[in-house]
Amino acid sequence: MSEFWDWAVAAYDRPGVAEACLDLQDRYDQNVPLLLWAIWRGGDLPAAVALARQWEAEVTGPLRGVRRRLKGRPGAEALREQVKAVELEAERTLMRQLEILAAPVVDDAALRAVADAYGAPPPAAALERLRALITAA
Repeated sequence: MSEFWDWAVAAYDRPGVAEACLDLQDRYDQNVPLLLWAIWRGGDLPAAVALARQWEAEVTGPLRGVRRRLKGRPGAEALREQVKAVELEAERTLMRQLEILAAPVVDDAALRAVADAYGAPPPAAALERLRALITAA
């Protein structure tokens, strides 16, 4: 297991975090692993954004599209679950790659920077809500 993956799984399980992440993904075209990476530690932002964009375009985005198209189709639930598992493994692979780009210490400005650079810039309140949900004691 990677340090980032373990941290991200624990963070994602906190109340409200999954919903906040998916809202940023669906409303502002944000990349959830990249946002979590920025809160976790940040690092080489241009390289991380470029990596996440390419991975989303070539791997996780197409998988997510297939999974969503299978939703509600009769007889396709088992296949949908398999695609969902592959999509999660693809995100985990991206997170391993992002971990390599991490800074040795937390970069508090990284979340805003990656959100602005990746998708439609979300409101500051949405990003601060995500940060607060993850870092709440």
